[in-house]
Amino acid sequence: MNEQIEQMKQEIILKMNNVKSSKELNDLRVEYLGKKGPIAELSAMMKTIPVAEKKQFGAALNSLKTEINTLFEQKRQEINLDELNEQLAAEKIDITLDSTMIPVGGKHPIQMVIDDVCDLFVSMGYDVVEGPEVEQDLYNFEKLNLPKGHPARDTQDSFYITEEMLLRTQTSPVQARTMEANQEKSPIRMICPGKTYRRDNDDATHSHQFTQIEGLVVDKNISMADLKGTLEILAKTMFGEDRVIRFRPSYFPFTEPSLEVDVSCFRCGGEGCSLCKQTGWIEILGSGMVHPNVLRNCGYDPEVYTGFAFGMGPERIAMLKYGINDIRHFYTNDMRFINDFNRKEGGNA
Repeated sequence: MNEQIEQMKQEIILKMNNVKSSKELNDLRVEYLGKKGPIAELSAMMKTIPVAEKKQFGAALNSLKTEINTLFEQKRQEINLDELNEQLAAEKIDITLDSTMIPVGGKHPIQMVIDDVCDLFVSMGYDVVEGPEVEQDLYNFEKLNLPKGHPARDTQDSFYITEEMLLRTQTSPVQARTMEANQEKSPIRMICPGKTYRRDNDDATHSHQFTQIEGLVVDKNISMADLKGTLEILAKTMFGEDRVIRFRPSYFPFTEPSLEVDVSCFRCGGEGCSLCKQTGWIEILGSGMVHPNVLRNCGYDPEVYTGFAFGMGPERIAMLKYGINDIRHFYTNDMRFINDFNRKEGGNA
């Protein structure tokens, strides 16, 4: 019986040496190790073998199964390697051929402005902070000195979801949340870029969805001089070293005093042109000293702390800096616009 097992082993090895493919190897495996194969027949003979010979026969049969399975696995790995090498040889790439240009996207002009502003203020020690776009009325209005019934709420013309929840009309709620969360009342230097939403008729200069970047500094002894110095650096970085700024009195519920900020026209140098409407100045943002009520609402003592805030629209900055004449271009996802803009990277200001 042991001779029969050894003979079967040699027979399998001989056939295995002639196998050339994974299919042939699988067929051979099924032939000998399948339910109706000769090894299964040998196993079925166990019940007819005398008890004295069963132990020796069983050990020999188990040894055969183990050895044959090992040989099959080794052969399988060998064939897989050969087949892989053949495939690699057949699919060899000629690296001397000319490459195919794969079109890639470009960074959106709004994102470029946001990145430039963030890089500037991070270098000045500011934190970049984000907040929810679906906001509570408490943070969007009330803590910012806009209680219910305040007439300035009408100018925001908001998208309300419930009586107390809305799509934020500005990124100022992030400032309120940051001040409220600062229990230690340590100095705050932050900017908060993000999307905002207001009911508006979309046209060349207006959109119901737009982007804002707002900044906030709160500490002891913060003055208007700090605000002016900061915004001068911003104007020179965004529009050129020769730029100067001017303040004009304005009104915002969350700042007092409130100021509109103009930059000298970068196209005509202040001489007057179509871009600045012959004035020599271009309005770029709103700003002011943080209103005492806002400080108080967010847990600060206005007798001890002061601060300044400012806010700008990246769309407006991009339109001015790169000569884009329609805000709707930013939202069409037209790659021709993006690609044309990227060729002008560095600005035509």
